[in-house]
Amino acid sequence: MPDPLPTYNRIADDVKLAPGVKVFGFANLYGCEIGENTKIGTYVEVQKNAKIGANCKISSHTFICEGVTIEDEVFVGHHVVFINDRRPRATTDGGALQTEADWKVAPTLVKRRASIGSGAVILCDVTIGEGATIGAGAVVTKDVPAGATVAGNPARVMHVR
Repeated sequence: MPDPLPTYNRIADDVKLAPGVKVFGFANLYGCEIGENTKIGTYVEVQKNAKIGANCKISSHTFICEGVTIEDEVFVGHHVVFINDRRPRATTDGGALQTEADWKVAPTLVKRRASIGSGAVILCDVTIGEGATIGAGAVVTKDVPAGATVAGNPARVMHVR
């Protein structure tokens, strides 16, 4: 029996979807790359020049901006937000609306098998180490070591395995 409701996804022609990718309803993907067997949840946005590896799970309401690289086997919980601008402003010092020429993307790297809890905010120019766990609601402001568990605002190391 066919699905009773359309999915309402917006997947631009420049998106690279590997085999086995599943994209659930109301997703917005453009200029990005998604690896094999990855699941993209409802209401997820993935911007241009973002890369998501194979066998990842990106839960609903998550925002993955330009400059974010997520390696293989990463879990991203619900409503996680990535940030790519160190000094976000609507206008230039002269008062004109900013364009892409007025700021520089600050990258973020999430290494293999990391897990990011729901509601976390990941600031730009950080690396989340292999197998690290980010607690729900954490605000990650600096690099997270491999195997570490961090929590809080700002996120602090609670445990390293």
